[in-house]
Amino acid sequence: MNLATKVRLAAWAVAGILLALPAVSAKPAKETFALGNLFATHCIQCHGKESKVKGKVDLLKYSEGADLTEDSELLQAVLDVIDFGEMPPEDEEQIPLEVRDSALEHLQGLLKAALAQDAEFPVTRIRRMNRFQYANAVQDLLGLKVSVFPLPERMMRDRSGYFAKAIKEGMPDTLTVSSRPLGKSGLIEPRLSGVGPFPQDLRAEHGYDNQADHLSLSPILMEAFFKLSRTIVRSSTFGPKSVGIWTDFFQAPADTEKTPEILSERLRAFLTKAFRKPVGKETLTRYHSHALGRIEAGVSFEDAMKEVVSAVIASPRFLYLYDSLGEEATEPVREHFLASRLSFFLWGSLPDGELLDLARAGTLSDPKVLEGQVDRMLSDPKLKRFCDSFPTQWLQLDRIISSVPDEKAYPDFYYAPPSYRTTMDMMMEPLLLFETVLLENRPVLEFIDANYTYRSARLRKWLGEEPGDKIGGPVTMKFFRQPLSDRRQGGIITNSAVMTMTSGPHETKPITRGAWLAGVIFNSPPPPPPADVPPLPKPEKEDANLTLRERFSAHRERADCAGCHEKLDPLGFALENFDPVGRWRDDYEGGLRVDSEGVLFRRHAFGDVVEFKDAILKERQRFVRALAGHMLAFALGRELSPSDSPALDRVAEEAAAREYRIKAMIKAIVLSEPFLGKPVKLALRREALKP
Repeated sequence: MNLATKVRLAAWAVAGILLALPAVSAKPAKETFALGNLFATHCIQCHGKESKVKGKVDLLKYSEGADLTEDSELLQAVLDVIDFGEMPPEDEEQIPLEVRDSALEHLQGLLKAALAQDAEFPVTRIRRMNRFQYANAVQDLLGLKVSVFPLPERMMRDRSGYFAKAIKEGMPDTLTVSSRPLGKSGLIEPRLSGVGPFPQDLRAEHGYDNQADHLSLSPILMEAFFKLSRTIVRSSTFGPKSVGIWTDFFQAPADTEKTPEILSERLRAFLTKAFRKPVGKETLTRYHSHALGRIEAGVSFEDAMKEVVSAVIASPRFLYLYDSLGEEATEPVREHFLASRLSFFLWGSLPDGELLDLARAGTLSDPKVLEGQVDRMLSDPKLKRFCDSFPTQWLQLDRIISSVPDEKAYPDFYYAPPSYRTTMDMMMEPLLLFETVLLENRPVLEFIDANYTYRSARLRKWLGEEPGDKIGGPVTMKFFRQPLSDRRQGGIITNSAVMTMTSGPHETKPITRGAWLAGVIFNSPPPPPPADVPPLPKPEKEDANLTLRERFSAHRERADCAGCHEKLDPLGFALENFDPVGRWRDDYEGGLRVDSEGVLFRRHAFGDVVEFKDAILKERQRFVRALAGHMLAFALGRELSPSDSPALDRVAEEAAAREYRIKAMIKAIVLSEPFLGKPVKLALRREALKP
């Protein structure tokens, strides 16, 4: 049972505390700790008294004066569940908003005091590259003009070359894309012949596929990497036409007498780039001796260098990401780790020569220099890799692959034998919105409510609009930028892709939708449901006059379900006007009126999805902070901890000061303490940050 679950199960205890909690300023915990009496009065009868410990949460020690600041994780979890309005239970007396706000201020003060005692950040574990990073790294290292192997995790492919132009000119009005996971296999881009990928890396629960604790390197996988490396250099299409560094690296020197010196120069530059730091004399000598020995034994220069490349891209020095920036690291090491962390964050690959040069000079960590490099990297076509990786995982769009609406109920959803699905068009809409916000440096609030979108002719027809163009097949899809006047549309939360992938074949799944919103939009995913919770039964005849919300009420009556449902139901049912395939409806099939009313965080009442969007925008700092948390976890390759909380607050503040522009947010993340790996002496300076 994780900590958040424990805290939720201790809701009664904390609710009792907060009902009587006064507003206090952040002082040392021992001076302000007036919570002990409140624990004793309201909580310990269920959480500590007479060894009774519900939810495995024992609060007795806190009633006896234990220092709450010694448990920052508990503090953070309590703060979160109160902030999100998860407790006290709905059937209990609710906390007045002014008392609730004072309680949150008090708890935030305690958390700051706790973190002040320990400013250390969790260390990102040494981890191997994931499949996406490996393919990018090999391509950049060798200057390949083709892909190494196909990557189905790249959900959207640029087929009209719009991205490189859009970096400087903004997104075009018309563009063409395709999808390999949902389209024809013939759409695969040119690649090395005969090279197959190793298995796709799975996303961590509520996380990303680059998380360190999921990226180990077993002996079997190590052997697979070795075989893959040999397959790459032995590919029939691995040669001068496909390898950009062929002339400078593989081609034999004209002056054979200078082969040892030329070989040394080539290897030094190659190994420095491959290993992301200056190569040591011993390492250089080892590779040089092997290559020279093979050449002297009669192996051609080209084949000897292929052997070197094979060994390098199978080496742990290449495969492993060493980006721990802790205090124990020396400054030169820290600079090179920082270069790698930045490059793998935004480019999903190796740092280039400019980053390595700055790291070698010891100037990369200077805030102005670092900000300049972020600007440069955000203007480079390799940024497409960030768009190919982060938004798909953030939005969990991989789930749409398994979406199969009922063919009898939605026959027009399927087309072109063997049954291609409209989900292929649906999926592109939020991805193109993300690229537009990023490339045009627009406010991240447009992810919630945007007055424009990109749609294909097929998607327009599906949503009841005039197609405006010929409806294409499953090969490539032309998308058009169009304005939106209906606020029920626009943004990602009401996107048809999200609505479809969070529904079943026959009906919507409000709890699934609510869980998606809680995790994606607010970065507060719910814990797994209890193992013995039965699925919602199929509707019986006597249920004909019940709405889906009324049928779900049985789950809310269970004590172990009520907490999560109180959080998820208002979120999920806010989207209930969208049917299982993302089309608007006012009534259910039987004629019953859809009820989408609710209250967000027990603060903001709403009557429909437009008012729901307004409620989220009233909590914009919460959303922006949550998005910053997603990006930071993706950048660091680890789960976030309470130690990261102050940095997220500052990132959200910096974003707000710059109209919530996405590039300002990214810069603030890069200049944050967790990203730099130590308390920032290079403090985030507002005057230095540009949007």
